[in-house]
Amino acid sequence: MKPSRNQRRILAKENAKQPSSLQLVPRKRWPNLGPPDLIEVWRSRGFLVQIYSEPRDFQRMSVCRAHHNSESWVDKITWDELMQLKRECGRGNKDALEVFPADVDILNVANMRHLFFPPEPVAFKWSRS
Repeated sequence: MKPSRNQRRILAKENAKQPSSLQLVPRKRWPNLGPPDLIEVWRSRGFLVQIYSEPRDFQRMSVCRAHHNSESWVDKITWDELMQLKRECGRGNKDALEVFPADVDILNVANMRHLFFPPEPVAFKWSRS
């Protein structure tokens, strides 16, 4: 997607209307062609977060910035930002995993990050205890 200068201005104006922290977008405001496994959409001034149901009771949180630089969606989403977004969409109490796939499985279609929430806490994580 390569939006025109006018489309980027419209996006910037729309972003400015959004809250600084994530807010749940009501389902009636979603596009009609959303994937069937999409279960939640969250929006803030800086981010779009989509939650999907995945096999084996996992959930996936897809995150992208809401800003476009005329070439692509702005990237470089930090660990701290991912943690804050995870909290803001109600999953601060859950473990999340980010997967770096084998070369043969890479699908790099946008500047997005994906966190996967397993149904149970992760046994191999580092923790304070």
